[in-house]
Amino acid sequence: MRLLSIRLPALRRAVLFRARFGAFACAGLLLLGGCGPVWNDPYPAGERGQNILYSAFTERPKHLDPVQSYSEDEATFLYQIVEPPLQYHYLKRPYALEPGVAAEMPRLRRYDAAGRLLSDTADASRVAKSVYEIRIRPGVMYQPHPAFARTEDGTPRYLSLAPEDLRKIRGPGDFAATGTRELEAADFVHQIKRLAHPRLHSPIFELMAEYLPGLKELQVRLADEAKRNPGWIDLARFELPGVEVVDRHTYRITLKGAYPQFLFWLSMPFFGPVPPEADRFFGQPGMAERNLTLDWWPVGTGPYMLVENNPNARMVLVRNPNYRADDYPCEGEAADREAGLLADCGKPMPFIDKVVFSREREGIPYWNKFLQGYYDASGVSSDNFDQAVSMTSTGEVSLSDEMEARGIRLLTSVSPSIFYLGFNMLDPVVGGGDTREGRERARKLRQAVSVALDMEEFVSIFLNGRGVPAMSPIPPGMFGAREGEAGINPVIYEWRDGQPRRRGVDVARRLLAEAGWPEGRNAKTGEPLILNLDTTPGGLGDKSRSDWLAKQFRELGVQFVVRPTDFNRFQDKVRQGNAQLFFFGWNADYPDPENMLFLLYGPQGKVKFQGQNASNYENPEYDRLFERMKAMPDGPERQQIIDRMVRMLREDAPWLFGFHPKSYSLQHGWVHNRKPGNIVRNTLKYQRIDVARREAARAEWNRPVLWPLFMLALLLAAIVAPALHHWRRHERATAAGASAMPAADVRGGR
Repeated sequence: MRLLSIRLPALRRAVLFRARFGAFACAGLLLLGGCGPVWNDPYPAGERGQNILYSAFTERPKHLDPVQSYSEDEATFLYQIVEPPLQYHYLKRPYALEPGVAAEMPRLRRYDAAGRLLSDTADASRVAKSVYEIRIRPGVMYQPHPAFARTEDGTPRYLSLAPEDLRKIRGPGDFAATGTRELEAADFVHQIKRLAHPRLHSPIFELMAEYLPGLKELQVRLADEAKRNPGWIDLARFELPGVEVVDRHTYRITLKGAYPQFLFWLSMPFFGPVPPEADRFFGQPGMAERNLTLDWWPVGTGPYMLVENNPNARMVLVRNPNYRADDYPCEGEAADREAGLLADCGKPMPFIDKVVFSREREGIPYWNKFLQGYYDASGVSSDNFDQAVSMTSTGEVSLSDEMEARGIRLLTSVSPSIFYLGFNMLDPVVGGGDTREGRERARKLRQAVSVALDMEEFVSIFLNGRGVPAMSPIPPGMFGAREGEAGINPVIYEWRDGQPRRRGVDVARRLLAEAGWPEGRNAKTGEPLILNLDTTPGGLGDKSRSDWLAKQFRELGVQFVVRPTDFNRFQDKVRQGNAQLFFFGWNADYPDPENMLFLLYGPQGKVKFQGQNASNYENPEYDRLFERMKAMPDGPERQQIIDRMVRMLREDAPWLFGFHPKSYSLQHGWVHNRKPGNIVRNTLKYQRIDVARREAARAEWNRPVLWPLFMLALLLAAIVAPALHHWRRHERATAAGASAMPAADVRGGR
C-alpha cells in the first residue's frame, strides 16, 4: 500500500493533463458549434431574422432638439421622429411639397398696407403681410413617453421627481409608465416660441426674426425671465405677435411682407411640434446632468422613436406604435415603375420595425461590413471607388463586376449643393478697389483664373468623377437651372459638337494680359502677381490638391501661395475680409433658386452685415433683381429674371463656380424603395427589407474557412505529442525506480 502512495500523484498528474487537454479541445468544438450559422455576425443572436435595417454613421449628432438641429448627420435621426406640417413627395422630381401632419396645404392670404386682401397674382412689392393658416390632421398621436404619463386622478405622474427618483434612470425607457395624447395646434405655436428661447440658440432665429418681428421682442422678454428664473420657463405665459392658435387643430402665422419660401421652412423640424409637457418634463432639476433633455431624446409623432442614444457607438430607432395611417405613394417619375419604386403603392408605412445605426470611425471596417451584408447600404468613398464602380472612356459610370455578382445596386444623384472658389471683392488685387478701371481689370483677372482652373480635371482626379462642373450657383434639377447650350457659362465654355468645351489656357493668358498682368507680371512695374489661398488643413490630400492648384497657376505665370490656418482663424479672416481666395460650399436648405442666389446678395455681405455672402459681392442691379425674384412664383417671368442675374454673375465672376457634388450610394438587392434625393430626409418609413434574402446572402458570404483551424490543431498536436511522450516515459521511469526500492527505504521518510 505504501508503494501506491508514491505512484498515485504521478497517475493523478497524467489524468489531469489529459483531462485538461481534452477539455480544451471540447471547448473549442463547442465554441465553433455555438456560433450559429454565421460566426462573424456582429449583432446579437436574438436579432437574426428580424425586420431590422442596419446602417452606420460616422459623425455623432450634436443636437436632436428640433429648435437647434441643422446638420445632415442629425437629420438622419430627427426627421424620422418629428413631423413638420409639410413634407416632400418621396418620388416626384423636381421636388414637390405635400401635407405631412397638415390636413392640407396651408391657406395663404396676402394683404396690402391698408389691410386690403390682394389677389394671388398681385405683385409681391404690394404685399405688407402674408397670413398662413395651417390645419393639422385630427387624431395624430404622440409616441409613448413618460412626459404624458398620468396618475389615476389625471395629474402628471413625473413632474415632481427627486434626485433619488433619477438614480437609475438613463433614458425615457427606464420610467415604469408612459402615456400619449393627440397632436394639437398649440404644440406648433409652442415650438415657434422656442426659436426665441435665450438658452437654446436656434440657428434660424435671425432669419425668421426678419419676417416675424415679434420674435425679437419675445427673446428680450424671455431673457429677462431667464435671469430671474434659472429653471424651466413656461412659454404659455408669453405671447408671440403674429402666431396664434385658432382652434384645437388650426393655427395661424402672419409674416411681414411676401416670403413664398416660408412653405419650405414648414417642412423642417424647426416648425415641427414640441409638446409643452416634454419641455416641462425634461426641465426638471437633475435631468440635464443625465442627458435627459430634448436635445438627447426628441419626442414626436413620426414613424419611429429613439430608444437608444449612444452617439459614440450605437443609435436605435423603433417603430412608433401610435403612428398615424400613412400609405406609400402611388405617383412618381416615369422611370420609378420600372425601378420597382411603385410596387408598394398604397401599402401602410413604415415597413421596417427597427433601425440600428452603428458608429464607424474608419472607412475600411464600414466597407467590409457592407460587403459581408451586415450593413444594408453604403456610400462610395475614394478608398473603395475602384472596387465598387467602373467608368467608361466617355465618363459613364456603372457597377463593377464584383458588385453586380452580389446583386448590389448603384444609386446616383446630383446634390443640391455647390463647392466654389470665392474671390474676396474687398481685396484690392482680385476685387479691384474703388476705381472703375481697377474693378474692370480685377474682373478680367477673376475670369482668367476661372478659365485656367480646370474643374473637370479637378473632379476627375480628386473626386473620382463624383461631381458636375458648375455653370452657375444653381444646381441641376432646381428651378432656374438651364440645360444644354442655354445652360453653359460662355465665359468659360463654348458649345461644340453638342457638348460644352472648356476654353483653352490661351484664353486665360489673354484675359490675364487684359487685366494688366501679362505673363503674370505687372505691366507697369514688372512685379510678379501673387495670389493667396486661405484655407484650413483638411487631411492627407491637402498637399496633392495644393500642388495641382499651383501647377494650374504656373501655366499662367502666376505665383500661388497656400496660407493654412486653423478653422477659427480662417473664419475670422473671412469675417473681417482679410482672405483673398478661399474654398467654400453650400448645401441648399430647400429646392428654390433663392436659397442659392442669396449667397451673392449685397445685404448678405459677410463683412458689412455678417451674412452668407463671403465674397462681399455688391451689384445694385443684381440686388434689385434678387428682391423681385425671391418673392415670385416659379414661371417664365421668374426664369427670365434668374437668367439675367446668372449672366451678371458669369461676367463679374465673384466665384469660380466649381462643381455640384454627385452622390453615389450602394444598396443590397434585398433593400427596396430607396430613391436618392438629399432634400427628402424622412426616408426610413418608405424603405423595405427582404429579410429572408438577406439572411441567405449573409450565410453564403460569411461561410467559415475551417482549414486554418484544422492546420492549427495539427500543429498543436505536433508540438504537444513529443512533450507528452517524453513526459510519459519520465513518469514510467520514475514509477519503475520507486518499485525497485526496498521497503525500508520506502518507510525512511518517517
